[in-house]
Amino acid sequence: MPDSPSPASQPRNPLHGKTLEAIVTELVAHFGWADLGERIPVRCFTHDPSVGSSLKFLRKTPWAREKVESLYLYMLRAQRRS
Repeated sequence: MPDSPSPASQPRNPLHGKTLEAIVTELVAHFGWADLGERIPVRCFTHDPSVGSSLKFLRKTPWAREKVESLYLYMLRAQRRS
């Protein structure tokens, strides 16, 4: 069974060390709930959104978490270009 990668082996991974809560909070600060709900149309972003309900859903739903992480990486790339 392979060991998990050490921190030194992921020096350029922007997701390394980021909690899901921090990612969702930054996305909401950047896009807002309405735009986030349009980009990733899941109920936790469109109907009575909150960080807590989003975290609960995203921790149980791998495909949605992948979309959130992908959007976060897109946001970081766009910010670097600006």
